[in-house]
Amino acid sequence: MSSVAVATFQGVTKRFGAFTAAEDVTFDVAPGRIVGLLGRNGAGKTTSLRMLLGLTQPTSGRATVFGKPYAELPDAAHRVGVTMDGIGVMPGVSSRRDLRIWARMLGLPDRRVEEVLERVGLADRADKRLKGFSTGMKQRHVLACALLADPELLVLDEPANGLDPDGIRWLRTFLRSLADEGRTILLSSHLLAEVEQTVDDVVILQRTLRYCGSLSDLTSAGEHSLEERFFELAETTGTGEVAHA
Repeated sequence: MSSVAVATFQGVTKRFGAFTAAEDVTFDVAPGRIVGLLGRNGAGKTTSLRMLLGLTQPTSGRATVFGKPYAELPDAAHRVGVTMDGIGVMPGVSSRRDLRIWARMLGLPDRRVEEVLERVGLADRADKRLKGFSTGMKQRHVLACALLADPELLVLDEPANGLDPDGIRWLRTFLRSLADEGRTILLSSHLLAEVEQTVDDVVILQRTLRYCGSLSDLTSAGEHSLEERFFELAETTGTGEVAHA
């Protein structure tokens, strides 16, 4: 497996007027890993992901996927799958219909829709309208959308939000199966206990970067909990120093 970074943030800063959402953020996402982007609400997680995907332009710095800004990446919609608010579904149609619309936009055959429906466990409910879906079913549907083009990288913004314990357990197993196939997954979350059971690497943001490295190194191979280490790092005032693995 290549050691070249799948995604890279280089000194990325985003300001909205006088408010700084992210400041001088620098880290790499290694291939074949599940990487948890962690932080409190307002820590800059979603803003950072939006800059990576070209949905928000950084004030300074550069974010790239496969070595290029997203807007310049050939076949970007095939190589990168995304779940994020604002990249939405059409709630008035069925799951199958929505996926077929997306598949045709991507130049994919209808049989690919059936494959992803089966994979996320929605095949028997695919003709139900999305507006009648539970939160867990909606999360499975957007994951199916993200997987349509068989992407190398998945960027998932808070994929466990609103899930019950069964849904969270399913998601954990599902994400691991995707990583075992060689895909890279960058997910944001504030559910620390769940992330600890899911990810390989951790990036902690609190406007600035507080840690980037492996979960094992951060927790001293389980001697400390992720929650304990998160609060130690997130509570620091930020001196320009970043904890690395």
